[in-house]
Amino acid sequence: MFTGIVERSGTVRAVEPRGERTLLRVDLGPLADGCRAGDSVALNGCCLTLVADPEGGAGSFEAVRETLNLTNLGDLRPGSRVHLERALRAGDRLGGHFVQGHIDGVGVVRSAGGVEGDWVLSVAAPPAILRNLLHKGSVAVDGVSLTVASLDDAGFTVAIIPHTLEVTTFGALRPGSRVNLEADLIGKWVRRILEERGGAAAAPPSLTRERLEAEGFGS
Repeated sequence: MFTGIVERSGTVRAVEPRGERTLLRVDLGPLADGCRAGDSVALNGCCLTLVADPEGGAGSFEAVRETLNLTNLGDLRPGSRVHLERALRAGDRLGGHFVQGHIDGVGVVRSAGGVEGDWVLSVAAPPAILRNLLHKGSVAVDGVSLTVASLDDAGFTVAIIPHTLEVTTFGALRPGSRVNLEADLIGKWVRRILEERGGAAAAPPSLTRERLEAEGFGS
């Protein structure tokens, strides 16, 4: 389990295909001192396991073919930058939201840049992900916990504060860039409950405040 508060960005040192798996060696920087073989680390929001103790500040992770196909980790090359977050420990502050590290799908950047003084990221997302998003709800984009600023039939937008822009790779995103997306875990369970109460066919294309209040989830 993670929080979506990225600890740092790291550089991919090597991408080594090994049959059905690919070994990713990533510069962990100061995080290497606190990591050991078997630890879980989120790379761009995707939970992977360290397969050996870090050496020379770098950690080794194995990604299976399904992971590479269903996330943007398959796009990584030596020199690529990735977001890093170690797994949440009991007693840690939860600064973002509950993030499993299980990517729901890949979105495509529609636009990224300044809009009326704010830095706004607009992402096209698959319908299966959009139906689990809520205006002002949480979404993890490449592992970063963000708040949905607006939502439409094809995608969503989030506003990025200067600090987040400085400590992440978001500043390098361009239209067409692929980003990992994970909808809020709590939102998924709420939708599941609503669908079981009213049937999948009766569920709206996206959660709304009115729908939640009608089902007894509001104040």
